[in-house]
Amino acid sequence: MILTPDALEALRGQLIVSCQAYPGEPLREPHITARMAEAVVQGGAAAVRVQGVADVQFTRTAVEVPVIGLWKDGHSGVFITPTLRHALAVAAAGAHVVAIDGTRRERPDGLSLAQTVAGIHAESHALVMADCGSLDDARAAADAGADLIGTTLAGYTGERAKTEGPDLELLADVASDGLGRPLIAEGRIHTPAQARAALDAGAFAVVVGTAITHPTSITGWFRDALA
Repeated sequence: MILTPDALEALRGQLIVSCQAYPGEPLREPHITARMAEAVVQGGAAAVRVQGVADVQFTRTAVEVPVIGLWKDGHSGVFITPTLRHALAVAAAGAHVVAIDGTRRERPDGLSLAQTVAGIHAESHALVMADCGSLDDARAAADAGADLIGTTLAGYTGERAKTEGPDLELLADVASDGLGRPLIAEGRIHTPAQARAALDAGAFAVVVGTAITHPTSITGWFRDALA
């Protein structure tokens, strides 16, 4: 479960695919997540991001690439791997990287972000990806010891307006701030051109999810275009 520095560096400039389905959807089964992960790895994904302890376990047995794991608990506020307990469960399931809410908001268990990151590092071999929503979040996450910084929550915390596509301005700002952490672009990247733009804005690697692995949304895009 150890992601070596060389393996992390190998993700530079690469595509990470988020394989997730929402509760109640036909594809919301851990074994299907693992199959989806296999498919995107065959297509060239250098790593995958999956939600749920069982999904992490199934995916680890299905692919040889790094697995970024998280646990969504709730639908608002701090709900992406919101507590240290959630994070350690994801790490124990086999995630090479644990993605957690990396904002400056109060966490449900009362721990600070720094305490949460330290706890993950102390109790597991997993790296920590901080899902941030602003430049101030990214700075705080770097200070807290996060290993990777993501723009996952840009437009969802009230600090920044929600852009139609990826928040390229935030990516450029974080990249130029010199935080010394790999910057992962994530959020509303729906086309190859947008993925390229995110990389050009300074991202270390790019996460694409819905546009690749969520057929319900993709079908809706085509339906709306024809309406």
